[in-house]
Amino acid sequence: MEGECKVQLDAAVDAEARKGTTQSVRAGPKLTTILLTFTLCLAAAATVAVSAFNRHAKGPGQDEENNFELHHTLREIMNVRAAIHLQGEYNSDLRTSVQWREQVDQSHSQGGLRLDNNEIVIPASGLYFIYSQASFRVSCSISDDDDDTTSRPLVHLSHTVQRWSPKYGNDDANKTYVPILHSVRTACQKTASSSPDDEGSWFSAVYMGAVFSLSKGDRLQTVMEEKMLPMLEDEPGKTFFGVFAL
Repeated sequence: MEGECKVQLDAAVDAEARKGTTQSVRAGPKLTTILLTFTLCLAAAATVAVSAFNRHAKGPGQDEENNFELHHTLREIMNVRAAIHLQGEYNSDLRTSVQWREQVDQSHSQGGLRLDNNEIVIPASGLYFIYSQASFRVSCSISDDDDDTTSRPLVHLSHTVQRWSPKYGNDDANKTYVPILHSVRTACQKTASSSPDDEGSWFSAVYMGAVFSLSKGDRLQTVMEEKMLPMLEDEPGKTFFGVFAL
């Protein structure tokens, strides 16, 4: 299209040049024809340019935009921060810990952190925040079964998070766990019930959390006193165990 317009314009200009100045009186209509031809050529060229732009915007340009969105989504997936949150419940078959559950209530896991054999397994070396809470309903009444009804002993609650690491050099058959979080608190003091219907119950929770540098393959478990486990409060949000990467 551009070549045809150039030929037409060159031909018109050459014709005018050959006629010279002797036909200057008739030059007006000829000049109008040349300008009209030039204008039509510009319009045609603009149409071609707009069409080419539209094809480019809907073709390769659209593919580049789709590729960018795909790469952005993949980066977001790869950058998911490791986290796990577990809900605890009483299990009479376990003597030293609650039963940790996933996929119940607000529990969740992502980024490689997982629950295995009631322990949290660390997927990669790095800094992690470890936290846990155990809630209990404690009886503070002195019963006839108590050996000493005069001393009024205090009721203590304890909760511990222990770590096993491949760095310790222990085999799987004889793992040695090291306490990394430990909390003890006094819930109440034993008192005589004023009436048979008064259970003297106290609700108390033990919470703890801190940042640790952990290694890939480390395992975390919780430990509680066996006599306290039947008093565990396992309603949603009361007893939990979690870890997330920093």
